[in-house]
Amino acid sequence: MSTTSQPVAPWRAGIQGARANLVPGLVLQAFALALVLGYYFVPSVTEALARWTVWRDRLGVSYSMASTALFGAIIPWIYLRFVPATRHRYNVKQGFGLALFWAYKGWEMHWLYTGLAHFVGYDNSISTIAQKVVLDQFVYAPLLAAPGMWLGYQWVETHFNIRQVWAQFRSRGWFYEKLLPIMIANIGIWLPTVAIIYALPLPLQLPLENLVLCFFTLMLAHLSQQRATA
Repeated sequence: MSTTSQPVAPWRAGIQGARANLVPGLVLQAFALALVLGYYFVPSVTEALARWTVWRDRLGVSYSMASTALFGAIIPWIYLRFVPATRHRYNVKQGFGLALFWAYKGWEMHWLYTGLAHFVGYDNSISTIAQKVVLDQFVYAPLLAAPGMWLGYQWVETHFNIRQVWAQFRSRGWFYEKLLPIMIANIGIWLPTVAIIYALPLPLQLPLENLVLCFFTLMLAHLSQQRATA
């Protein structure tokens, strides 16, 4: 009798990932919501975040690229290097590659948020937020964000072997087997989170996304460390 286990269906793998991310996702959303409520109801938080907008307005897209590289790549990479269980996850060259990738993502998200504000609206009404969330999560995410994330991290994970990444990308069933589980696993986390982000004024949306991104990355790295040492 064969003991070979049957492969897990991609949609089921995505649901399993969503369940595993449930608690981290709730913590993440609570963190984002606390910042938004603090901005609207706590003067000291409002003042601190207002200073942040000065830098964002002054530097424009350059701020978005530098900030996203810092919070999406550099801080998580430093954390991974100082934790014994994850010290060898990414070398210095890979860390630099991650910083370049997240700098590009900062450029991408800068124009996403700016474009949505221009075409949908700058206000934080329920209707405006809902439209932005739909366009973000059901147009931008599946068409650009998720494939770009997969390509970027595969590029780093394979030590910048573009040919190997391209071969995987062109393989049969790539979207269904590789990308769909990731999208299903993450939508429960990011759909409520982006709704919270869009409740802020435009200059604060990317800074909040960066803080949430860093918190999320560090949390997943910590959970990965716990699983590795369990």
